[in-house]
Amino acid sequence: MSEFRIEVGEDAGAGMRLDRYCALHSGAVSRSRLKNGALEASVNGKASKLSRTVKPGDLILLRWEDPAPEAIEAEEIPLRILYEDDNVTVVNKVQGMVTHPAAGNWSGTLVNALMWHWGRLTPGDNLRPGIVHRLDKDTSGVIITARNRDAESYLQDRFRNRQTLKVYAAILSGIPKQSAGEISTRILRDPKNRKRFTWSLDETKGKGARTSYRVVKTYGPYALVLFRIHTGRTHQIRVHAKYLGCPVLGDPIYGKKDRNFPEATLMLHARRLTIPLPGRNKPLTFRAPLPRRFRKVILRLRELYAP
Repeated sequence: MSEFRIEVGEDAGAGMRLDRYCALHSGAVSRSRLKNGALEASVNGKASKLSRTVKPGDLILLRWEDPAPEAIEAEEIPLRILYEDDNVTVVNKVQGMVTHPAAGNWSGTLVNALMWHWGRLTPGDNLRPGIVHRLDKDTSGVIITARNRDAESYLQDRFRNRQTLKVYAAILSGIPKQSAGEISTRILRDPKNRKRFTWSLDETKGKGARTSYRVVKTYGPYALVLFRIHTGRTHQIRVHAKYLGCPVLGDPIYGKKDRNFPEATLMLHARRLTIPLPGRNKPLTFRAPLPRRFRKVILRLRELYAP
């Protein structure tokens, strides 16, 4: 869901219709969308009609769902290829890239880039071609994709039957009480915030989630940790890090601004994936080196907390 926020300025005079005021501001929302009313509007936190009169100081929030395109198009976006054969393409996904097209992100995704890379320049109606698992937008690292339907079905079975080994690296704000362990909870959407998930120990709630972890190195009140996920729930590592009392550094949803690293982005990286491939006798392991943002933070941690 897309949204736009604006505080009404003095240019509204003694009062102006909400839709007219927003139409005057470039980037707020298109005139056509204002006309057809395909959005939600609130003023000062309360639902409002577009015909409402707004005055200087009012806070306007508009929300809308971007319409799905009729077809997804190839885009010439550079990819970091770790491995490729006739059946699969393994990519080191950069932070900030969405895995597949969805509301709010209909272009610039890994799928758009793969379609160009594979030479599929004719738009297709499948919004997730080749996608058998996903990484959050702000999580970087190893992701495997299928180049044909048979490979897609094969890989989906491997993930469904938990025949994969996925290891992530994370820098945590805090040090787990135990240097290694396993977390087993239920994970469910936070009823107070649709963008968040939360954990529960109540077996009747959410879905089961199991994560193993090992502390690799500590730096003062920070820790470099390896996580292995045994289940694949949305935000699983981020929620389980929060469960440990040590949120992932730079996590805008489950963490807090850090005074030592105010500009830090999510320090979570899919480091390694082991998975059987079509036509192979043994599973293969793919590794993505730690990205530059990790190396910069670790260098700074060494400077701050040198032994």
